[in-house]
Amino acid sequence: MSHTTDLIKNVSIAGHGGTGKTSLFEHLLFAGGVIPKAETVESGKTISDSTPEEIDRKISIHAALAHIERNGKKINLFDTPGSSDFTGDVILTFRSAEFALLALDGRSGVQIETVKLWRNLESRGKPRGVFVTKMDDERAGFNKALGDIKEKFKADPVIVTLPMGQGAAYKGVIDVLHEKAYLAQGDGLEKEGPVPEEYQAQAAAARERLIEAAAEGNDDLMERYLDKGTLDPAAVQQGLIQALAGNKYVPAFAGAALKNSGLIPFLEFVSLIGPDPRTASDTGLDAEGTQKAVPIDPDKPLAALVIKTGYDQFSGKLSWLKIIQGKLSADSEAFNAAENKKERIGKLYTCQGKKLEEVRELYAGDVGIVAKSATLKTNDTLTAGDGSLKFLPLRLPEPVHSVAVNAAAKKDDDKLGEFLLRAMEEDKTFRYVYNAETKETVISGMGELHVNMILDKIKQNQKIEVETHIPRVPYRETITKKAGAEYTHKKQTGGHGQYGRVVLEIAPLPRGERYKFINAIFGGAVSKGYIPGVEKGILEGMAAGTMAGYPVVDVEVKIVDGKEHPVDSSELAFKLAARNAFRESMRQSAPALLEPIMNLTVFVENKYLGDVMSDLSGKRGKILGQDSVGGIEEIRAQVPQAELLRYSIDLRSITSGTGSFSMDFDHYSPISGKIAEEVIKAAQAFRVQETEE
Repeated sequence: MSHTTDLIKNVSIAGHGGTGKTSLFEHLLFAGGVIPKAETVESGKTISDSTPEEIDRKISIHAALAHIERNGKKINLFDTPGSSDFTGDVILTFRSAEFALLALDGRSGVQIETVKLWRNLESRGKPRGVFVTKMDDERAGFNKALGDIKEKFKADPVIVTLPMGQGAAYKGVIDVLHEKAYLAQGDGLEKEGPVPEEYQAQAAAARERLIEAAAEGNDDLMERYLDKGTLDPAAVQQGLIQALAGNKYVPAFAGAALKNSGLIPFLEFVSLIGPDPRTASDTGLDAEGTQKAVPIDPDKPLAALVIKTGYDQFSGKLSWLKIIQGKLSADSEAFNAAENKKERIGKLYTCQGKKLEEVRELYAGDVGIVAKSATLKTNDTLTAGDGSLKFLPLRLPEPVHSVAVNAAAKKDDDKLGEFLLRAMEEDKTFRYVYNAETKETVISGMGELHVNMILDKIKQNQKIEVETHIPRVPYRETITKKAGAEYTHKKQTGGHGQYGRVVLEIAPLPRGERYKFINAIFGGAVSKGYIPGVEKGILEGMAAGTMAGYPVVDVEVKIVDGKEHPVDSSELAFKLAARNAFRESMRQSAPALLEPIMNLTVFVENKYLGDVMSDLSGKRGKILGQDSVGGIEEIRAQVPQAELLRYSIDLRSITSGTGSFSMDFDHYSPISGKIAEEVIKAAQAFRVQETEE
């Protein structure tokens, strides 16, 4: 059954690993009547953790989608991974949902991934709520968790469901909006009843705060609230809808998923109050490449974004789409703006985890699946028109952990490449490139777990043995002083010979300017027709420096003189002369090695701060700044790439697996002394190995 835009609600359930997201997702589906029984993560039978690697590791690795019918609304629920290694699938759900629910462990409150997720949501202006889980645990604290939110994010959550007790004394929750109690029944559904007398004062205070939040919905409601001191139930609902869509308050929920508690009032709230897709928009580029907001609108022509690509052993390739405008129909045609061609749409599906359910249409605001499309890929835009609109691609973090790989058996190299390409198509935070400079196939991901999981999957499913090693660092060479040299290329082989003489002067350029060529020939010593050959020779000489064979950068090269022969000169002769003249000039220019320096941002709990700072100092890091963000320490530093090749492993060891980081390239910086000697020695050994192979 297809649902129109006004009947759709999209919710992403996200949070730090171990906060109970998958259990919450599973039990919501039970409470919503989708499944007859909620399974445990340990059983390997949950709706969302359905792949072999998730069942084996007992963690969520991929985003999962399911839906619930409530009050005539279709609630699309996304379950997301908690590990930073799989953050790409969290981000695609933030792009697709109009409301994010952050799960907080009632025992731990705000954790590192909570901070990072909150910051991501803040950058999007995305409405969000918090669900304090595991309230039946003796160490749980609802008020403590909300206090954590208030202190660390300067946001004062508005209680929608109030827990009745905690730990062994936990009884259930109070639906503050509807002034009802929901008593936990263990394996069964919650039992609705009146608010117990001992909680009436708390519930009344929470309801007053809820009415205040509703008054923020619009100016008219605020005036009525200030005038009368309250709002009637219809106005409260209207105000809460508008204020939440405008991200003006953070609703807070409590519960114990394994006891099926706190679920029904949450579903009631989402179905009645949760943001309508029509209040949201996406961002696209028009035909001129100008960014513009694209409102979610069912009355406009079709526009949809491919948010994810997956492969199922039975259904084949699956393309997940978020419909932004209009509707997409089965057995129709759409225009793929990325491929600049028409796309044949066959069957359409929604899903309950891995179970596909066929539908005829998907309306704006909905998320669905196209099966077996040969050309659709993540970030493609489908439209009804001519491709004048393209949605911005997903904003994904850069990979932080890389390894060089090759098949143990040469015959498997092509097959390995094929499956690495597929992995990259499924996961846009995974990279697979052949580095021609270092002559290595390098794969990169969000952490050691991420990369190893992909390699394990290839090994188990395709029976390919893969060898891995630390990638070579892409060093550079440069010069530190002016120099000059000449070279005459002369060869006589019978008939026409080869002749070209080139005189070059080279000088250092500021870091990052790479290369500048100047033709300073006067009087026609070298004809203009040979100058392109001279520049080609210089660029060939720069491709491999004289110290360790790394590319040369930040050099100005000037041809000041030369000589040609009326018969024997050619572009090839001048290219060879220029290449050798450059190399000779470089030997005289006090060449230096350059290493890549990375911007590094590390997130750690305060108790690990000293150890992390000490480790960075030992890695030749330069600390740029430090902040406390949401109670988590954020350290900004610049560190040589060579020191960070195993940093995901090092940081995990230092912080007992709780720390995380991001990094990107910043600049190249000179190295000398023992470090440079070791780099040169390693490069020479690599060239010897290449020659022997």
